[in-house]
Amino acid sequence: MSLHCEKIVKTYGGKDVLQSVTLDLQPGKIYGLIGRNGAGKTTLLSILSAQNPASGGAVTLDGEPVWENRRSLSRICFSRELNANAESGLSAMKGKEYLRIASTYYEGWDKALEERLVKLFNLNLKKRFAKMNKGMLSMITIIVALCSKAPYTFLDEPVAGLDVVAREQFYKLLLEEYAASGRTFVVSTHIIEEAADVLEEVIILHEGKILIEADTQAFVDSARHVSGKAEEVDEAVRGLEVHYPEVVGRSKGVTVFLKPGERVDESRDVSVQPVSLQRAFVALCGEEERHEA
Repeated sequence: MSLHCEKIVKTYGGKDVLQSVTLDLQPGKIYGLIGRNGAGKTTLLSILSAQNPASGGAVTLDGEPVWENRRSLSRICFSRELNANAESGLSAMKGKEYLRIASTYYEGWDKALEERLVKLFNLNLKKRFAKMNKGMLSMITIIVALCSKAPYTFLDEPVAGLDVVAREQFYKLLLEEYAASGRTFVVSTHIIEEAADVLEEVIILHEGKILIEADTQAFVDSARHVSGKAEEVDEAVRGLEVHYPEVVGRSKGVTVFLKPGERVDESRDVSVQPVSLQRAFVALCGEEERHEA
């Protein structure tokens, strides 16, 4: 039962926010969807969950269309950041009302898990959203995501506003639920390093296009940071895919992505270091800003 989108396009004001995005989400995996602000992450998740119509292309779950298909939609949960300002219409809603409405939508709703998480997070569900801080609102979205039991569950910036202890709690809960249920999760987050060990697959969305879709560990293992005197670095990485050059005086550092069989020439006087997921992401998607500077 894969969730597939084919050549998805989304246009706002004459601009293509998503450009022919094709993606196949397989059952029983935790995906990380990462990208810079404005890359189209939230838009893509909203289209995959039929909360937003695509301008072109199609989304199917197990071969059936998702759009206006109650059967498909009941198996997808998109728990996104809650906007509690006056214009959103949610400011007057109480936490208990929001969870009650969510529980009626998802037939597999886990009430026992809801009660456990409310207690764990020490949430006062009698509070209106307007009186909740960003961390509390994130806890609400996490409860909806985990308790929905939807086979495909998307979380958009689930740890926004949470302190480091609560963020660690969330990832433990996510892994616990994943191990117990085998559900598919897609986590979109800007706090990449904390999520890196949890994400089996990484999807990098850049300027409306999928730049990378790969096994997280394989992707990270393919990257190296090479530094030393500029001329030595240039020779050591000759013929390789080079990104994000950093030059200070006569010294230089670059990030390379190695294809099978490729190696950095370590006979040169250079330092070759492994690269984290965050640094690999910055190397791929941060270059335009450096060039503009």
